[in-house]
Amino acid sequence: MFKDLSSRLATIFDNLRKSGKLSEKDVDAALAEVKIALLEADVNFRVVKQFSKRVKEKAMGAEVLKSLTPGQQVIKVVFDELVVLLGKDPVKLSFSPKNPTVILMAGLQGSGKTTTTGKLGLFLRKSEKRKPLLVACDTYRPAAVKQLEVLGNQLGIEVFSIPPGTRPAEIASLAIKHAREFDFDIVIIDTAGRLHIDEGMMAEIKELKEVASPNEILLVVDSMTGQDAVNIAKSFNDLLELSGIILTKLDGDARGGAALSIREVTGKPIKFVGIGEKLSALEPFFPDRLAQRILGMGDVLTLIEKAQEAMDAEKMKELERKFREAEFNFDDFLDQLQQIKKMGPLDQLLGMIPGFSKIPKIGDLSFDDKNFRRFEAIIHSMTSQERSNPDIIDGSRRKRIACGSGNSIQDVNRLLKQFSQMRQMMKEIGSMTKRGKRKNISFPGL
Repeated sequence: MFKDLSSRLATIFDNLRKSGKLSEKDVDAALAEVKIALLEADVNFRVVKQFSKRVKEKAMGAEVLKSLTPGQQVIKVVFDELVVLLGKDPVKLSFSPKNPTVILMAGLQGSGKTTTTGKLGLFLRKSEKRKPLLVACDTYRPAAVKQLEVLGNQLGIEVFSIPPGTRPAEIASLAIKHAREFDFDIVIIDTAGRLHIDEGMMAEIKELKEVASPNEILLVVDSMTGQDAVNIAKSFNDLLELSGIILTKLDGDARGGAALSIREVTGKPIKFVGIGEKLSALEPFFPDRLAQRILGMGDVLTLIEKAQEAMDAEKMKELERKFREAEFNFDDFLDQLQQIKKMGPLDQLLGMIPGFSKIPKIGDLSFDDKNFRRFEAIIHSMTSQERSNPDIIDGSRRKRIACGSGNSIQDVNRLLKQFSQMRQMMKEIGSMTKRGKRKNISFPGL
């Protein structure tokens, strides 16, 4: 997520930290580079101009330049202004005091609107303990209704649909009536998208708005389209008066132009972000957490929340003890692989650890998702004795394990080497913790 921008900013700020005492010229030069980095990340030009102006005014202040750590003070100013740019405070959904709450989903074709409708239903059921009803009002795109019905079946959420030929506004009206009759407290309406904004689509969705009287009108946009996403959001907002935005595919966005521009341009908050293909991969949007990740500070709160949701607390306590006592074996490693997979893509999780990108790698230690699947196959081919005591795995055992797992002997050797390096790293972390050097550091799920 925002890999290109984060890498560029990290280089700029590393140079600032090393400079010690800063002059106005030093700060000016660094901020000029920040401005270029944001423009290259496809952030709206006017947004960059205003952002740079605000940062410069604060960073040039005497309390910053004369502080003991001026470099860090400048970085803090940038962080604070990034949070403001992203929306400052998280904005939750607005629920109706009288059921059902109606949410209208809008967006262009290909933005992920139908899938996001299902994801939002799952989020509201799990996190808000609501009873959602999904409504299929996309009567134009081939198989759109079927797609939503399949999603609803996978999630165990009811989908309201009517045979072709019925107007979307009428479908929505009947769905709301159905929701009241059968005690659904949330109605999420999936609307038709187009390849581009046109009068017909806008007229239809405005009619839906009038009939359904939604509490929320959420626009689903693909974050990877950069400034196109911002322009689309502005056009929809001018016609519909949006209540919020859902950014999809944020996990694949290396630049971040849409996320950093859309609030400033439209005045509408980002309420959710899609961060993966899994149906559970929809999260509430926290401006401060994203700003931390952009600046390489990690996102510990989200990581802890994911770990608490996916992992067994007693197992984690036992694993922590094994780390300290250097008793970590392949059974523990396999168990951790399986628990970590529940939390989401590994590269996202590692990005939430503060400073992880700067930690010197031990040898060729790798935490790649593809390697994880290979690791699992190799470990499953070991005997219980080999998993609990890897030191007994000699040449003949390695050959048998390789054949049994469908991998090469080199793959087995690589895993054994990486496991040994990982165990050594955990032992060192454990010993440092005992000496009190890192009392406040923990690694959920790793």
